[in-house]
Amino acid sequence: MITILDPGPQTTIQDLGRAGQLRFGIPASGALDRFAFIVANRLVGNADAAAGMECTLVGPRFAAQHACAIAVTGAQMPITINGAAAPAWSTLLLQPGDVVRLGAARAGLRAYVAVGGGIDVPQVLGSRSTYLRGRLGGLHGRALKKGDCLPVLASAMPRPWRLADCAMPRYPSEIVVKVVLGPQSDRFTAEGLATFLHTPYAMLPQSDRMGARLHGASIAHVAGHDIVSDGIALGSVQVPGDGQPIVLLADRQSTGGYTKIATVCSFEIGRVGQLRPGQTLRFEAIGIEAAHRMLREAVAMLEHLPREECA
Repeated sequence: MITILDPGPQTTIQDLGRAGQLRFGIPASGALDRFAFIVANRLVGNADAAAGMECTLVGPRFAAQHACAIAVTGAQMPITINGAAAPAWSTLLLQPGDVVRLGAARAGLRAYVAVGGGIDVPQVLGSRSTYLRGRLGGLHGRALKKGDCLPVLASAMPRPWRLADCAMPRYPSEIVVKVVLGPQSDRFTAEGLATFLHTPYAMLPQSDRMGARLHGASIAHVAGHDIVSDGIALGSVQVPGDGQPIVLLADRQSTGGYTKIATVCSFEIGRVGQLRPGQTLRFEAIGIEAAHRMLREAVAMLEHLPREECA
């Protein structure tokens, strides 16, 4: 059992998402930064999809009711155990009564906490992920609150290790993300496409798990921004009438009637999800073959994580 003493501004239970439900209007949800989430689970000996906590901007304070292993990855939130500093991207062994605190993020936006065995809340439509707008999954479909007790599945203590420094992601204040143009890139002027690909866009505070709302130079349409509603893929970049792009994320709607200028590559979604309000991103167009190659490289990196054994 893990007891939440202070949940932070928004801490939810997530796994890798509920597949196959978007046709019914239910998004996949799941961890926005899949790389950080999967590494956290591997650090404690869990399956990749085991449920853990996603923490936004400031992490939670919680107490372990039994001996267990945890790992914290993602945004650079200072970690303490009983007031003593502890490292991120490492296996951390807790004793009954130990209190863990995650502070305000110094870089990045979202951190992940995995617990050995995984958090044991009921599966809803095949997933434990929280979908806040639909009040579905997680713990009663909501963000965690003070006093919540989270059951944890039994597991053996893992051999402690840490991710090598060379594999730890950095969270700069400006990023460049790879996109594939389309499906409605022909609905934008040549000047509009050039604007999209050659100017920075700032992350707005109104951004959430549904979409990253951006502000910058207006992107010009050829003849209006409306289309017959069609499906929304993860990473779709909608451009409504104001010419400001929106990157659709894990809690996105199933269909939409705004033109989509491009799609952010799946292996870049985690980097978009780590961008803080006021920070900027730029878009770089690549072809389908290059996108497939880079996806294979991202998958291969996960399968061959450079690690260091802990003493």
